[in-house]
Amino acid sequence: MSVLGRFLEFSIYTPNILDSLGFYKRLGFREQQIGDVWSHKYAVISDGIICIGLHDRVFDGPALTFVHQDLAAHARSMTDHGFEFSFLQLDEDAFNELGFIDRDGHMISMIEARTFSPPDENTADSLCGAFFEIVLPAKDALRSGRFWAPLAPSLLHLREEPTTHMRFDANNVSLGLSESIALSGPSLCFKCHDKKALQRQIENEYLSHKKFPGFEGAFVELQAPEGTTLYVFDEDFLGESYVVDETDPADVDSDSVLKQLVN
Repeated sequence: MSVLGRFLEFSIYTPNILDSLGFYKRLGFREQQIGDVWSHKYAVISDGIICIGLHDRVFDGPALTFVHQDLAAHARSMTDHGFEFSFLQLDEDAFNELGFIDRDGHMISMIEARTFSPPDENTADSLCGAFFEIVLPAKDALRSGRFWAPLAPSLLHLREEPTTHMRFDANNVSLGLSESIALSGPSLCFKCHDKKALQRQIENEYLSHKKFPGFEGAFVELQAPEGTTLYVFDEDFLGESYVVDETDPADVDSDSVLKQLVN
C-alpha cells in the first residue's frame, strides 16, 4: 500500500451542516450513508467521484483525508522516515488518526478505516459537471511537487506557462498544485456539461457565486456555506492549448520530471 493509503474525502469544518447539505443537494450532489465513528456531527456529500466530508468539529483545514489500514504501525514507520505530525491519536480504545502538513501548510489527514459507505458508481454528475481536480495553491509548485512526489508517485501533467501547474494522481483523486494568485485556498474543479442548467439553478436558488473569477478561465465560482470553493469550467484547463516556447506542455516527459522531483 502507498504511503498515504486510499483517498477518502475532502474534509472541512462545517458549523452548520444542514445549510451545507442543502447547498450541495440543490446542485445535485447526494448525501452518503455514514457510520458511527465520529462523536461530532458529520455528513458526507458526493457526486459519485469526489466526496466532501462535513465535520462539526474545529480543525486545521480543509484536509485531504486518506484511509490506511494498521495506522499505528504505519505511523511509526512514517516517523522513522522523518514525518512530523500536527496531531496524532493512536489508541486501542480510540479511532486512530493523524495529520501533517505539506510545504504550503495544507493539511493531510489519515484514518484507519472508512467513515461512510462508498458512493454508487452509477451516480450521475452534479450540475457542476464532471469533477477533475482538487487544486491547492502553491508558492512554488516545483518545490511543493518534491514533497508530493513520494506520496503521489504518478505525475499526470506538468504545465509551466502561463503559471506552473502540476497534477498528480494522489491515490484515487487528481491533485493539482497551482501558482495562480487567483486561488485563496484548496478548491474543487469541475467540467460542466450544461452551463444553462447550472446557471438557472444558481439564479433560482440564489446560490452564492462569482462570474469569471479569474482562475484558469472558470466561468463561475461557487461558494458553499462552510467555505468550500467550487470552480466550474467549460473544459479541463490543462487540456487547452497554450503557446510555450517551442515545447508543447503535453509533450513533457512526466516520468523524467518525477524522477528529478524525487531525487
